[in-house]
Amino acid sequence: MSSTSAAQIFVASSEGHAGKSMIALALVDELARRAGRVGVFRPVLHSRDEADSVVDLLVGHEGVVTDAQQAAGVTYEEVHADPEQALSTIVARHRELAAQCDALVIVGSDFTDVASPTEFSYNARVAANLGAPILLVIPDLERAPAAVLQVAEAAVTEAGHAHATVAGILVNRVTDESTTAIVDALAGLDVPTWAVPEIPVLAAPTVSQIAQALDAELIMGESELMGREAEHLLVAGMNPEHVLERLVEGQLVVAAGDRPELLITLLAAHASASCPSLAGIVLNGGFRPSTVVRDLVGGLEQRLPVLATDHGTYETASIIAGTRGVISRGTQRKRDLTLSTISANVDLDQVMSIMELPRPQVVTPLMFGATLLDRARSDQQHIVLPEGNDDRVLRAASTLLARGAAQLTLLGKDRDVRARAAELGLDLADAAVVDPSESTWRDEFAQTYAALRAHKQMTVEQAYDIVTDVSYFGTMMVHTGRADGMVSGAAHTTAHTIKPSFEIIKTVPGTSIVSSVFLMCLADRVLVYGDCAVNPDPTSEQLADIAISSAATSAQFGVEPRIAMLSYSTGDSGSGAEVEKVRTATELVRQRRPDLSVEGPIQYDAAVDASVATAKMPGSSVAGRATVFIFPDLNTGNNTYKAVQRSAGAVAIGPVLQGLNKPVNDLSRGALVNDIVNTVAITAIQAQASNTQASNTQAQEAS
Repeated sequence: MSSTSAAQIFVASSEGHAGKSMIALALVDELARRAGRVGVFRPVLHSRDEADSVVDLLVGHEGVVTDAQQAAGVTYEEVHADPEQALSTIVARHRELAAQCDALVIVGSDFTDVASPTEFSYNARVAANLGAPILLVIPDLERAPAAVLQVAEAAVTEAGHAHATVAGILVNRVTDESTTAIVDALAGLDVPTWAVPEIPVLAAPTVSQIAQALDAELIMGESELMGREAEHLLVAGMNPEHVLERLVEGQLVVAAGDRPELLITLLAAHASASCPSLAGIVLNGGFRPSTVVRDLVGGLEQRLPVLATDHGTYETASIIAGTRGVISRGTQRKRDLTLSTISANVDLDQVMSIMELPRPQVVTPLMFGATLLDRARSDQQHIVLPEGNDDRVLRAASTLLARGAAQLTLLGKDRDVRARAAELGLDLADAAVVDPSESTWRDEFAQTYAALRAHKQMTVEQAYDIVTDVSYFGTMMVHTGRADGMVSGAAHTTAHTIKPSFEIIKTVPGTSIVSSVFLMCLADRVLVYGDCAVNPDPTSEQLADIAISSAATSAQFGVEPRIAMLSYSTGDSGSGAEVEKVRTATELVRQRRPDLSVEGPIQYDAAVDASVATAKMPGSSVAGRATVFIFPDLNTGNNTYKAVQRSAGAVAIGPVLQGLNKPVNDLSRGALVNDIVNTVAITAIQAQASNTQASNTQAQEAS
């Protein structure tokens, strides 16, 4: 362990193009799940005036507390001018940064300025002076295992000469040989070793990166679609018919700017269900489409990015071919693939032990979210997402699939959903897409729904139309066992999302009311607030139900339930109808569940502040340390959760519905992609518990 307070690791490579940034990203992501304050440090970079792509990527992670300026050490120029002074500056800046962090990822230089042996030696000296163990990244470069071993041995020896320790070796971008063969070849070094296969799409530049390299102008299409990777290149010098024969998925097509027939053909092909989805079009030669062509294209309502550059055909093709893709903040598909691939091939627990990362004493929002994904991944459930036409849902689905958190079905027209996903550069190949109006399940769902609502004079004919509504169709999938849970609400109201579940799935036996909680992720812990979304003015009996359900939900997500039944007075200090409602509800909880820790009526300050609790309710096992807060009505609960969310910077996950036979959860219409990811993970965990309970019940009945 270094003399600094932060657990740390130095990611260094033996040569260029090793993929350090993807390894560093995976480490930052993992540390954000385990440590409170994660920092990034780049000892040597090209310039302080221009953005460093690696620093920009890593400080953009939501778990990183350092900014780009804090992450910067010295420049190559300073190293050349005075290596010893540069090293001294690096150490001073590192110590200042490490004092602010619980964990630190240090990323070595890029092998673009001086000869490789000299540069690695300097990186090793830096690591030794920072007291940081080295994770050595070696690019496979289609070498035989024996050749990789030779490179590793030389690097380990060189690090030793600099008094640095190589604590782990990661062979990256493995192509011809299996990862197992590489690991076996390096076993004799007695250093933990992992091998990560090549991810071809990582080398593909995005349309945005190509535009920057060409100094090109976006003249048509959506700028947000420029994040898609250009996986193939076609120079369209032939007539339109032969161009069509050569189109493939994810292709960037270069065409002369004075060939409007090619532009129109390519845009029509992209829009056609029978042709591949393109990444973009580059018009070269300095020509721009005429007004009449622009008007024609505008009528097609096309979104495909069309770039214009002044370069000629050969120059354009050469620049594109020489543009290497990098992982950046906006390349979601690359980030997802990177994190899932490294997680599958590297023992991250072992890497954390190399860093001597202490067990965290707090639970940050990122840690909590990571726990949700881990638990969802441990027993995959099938979740239906009715809003397959919402970009946020598509982005969340891509991340969930890449992380293996759930099996997914999206509702919508297959061609439309997959075409939009392709335009956004997302991989939804493993997701099912179902169109409710065309589904073979429609007849069955109509019959089932009509039977369930027969007491309301529902006919099969009426039901046949109703079940094509995405909320009803998704709920019927859950009811019939075709999905384990449903998440909706990004584009629909709460009522539209949950009303079908009241009619179809109904409540758990013994529970009189469906309610909700928000999981409030504060800076250092998670609290549970209920009910903040469903019941306007619950009775005492309903409040008791909400409290018991909320305790079960909190325990399900690792929060020890200590229930505070909130009111405007504490203990016996006040009276009135609202206080009596809470007092009665508290007694009902104690009668029905004497095993639960519950206190009420109690004010919020007495529930959370130990000093206030000592004065107002001494000796209470809940006061001052409550984790589950039950509000007396929806007005109080909804306003309080939003006030805490906005004023304290808390992450509010929910509403999480409770009391239903099977899990259905609602999203805020302002939900971000990460909100959707977390809610799907929560729904999957609820489904795991629901399925386990159902299996236990069946086993008991059978016996």
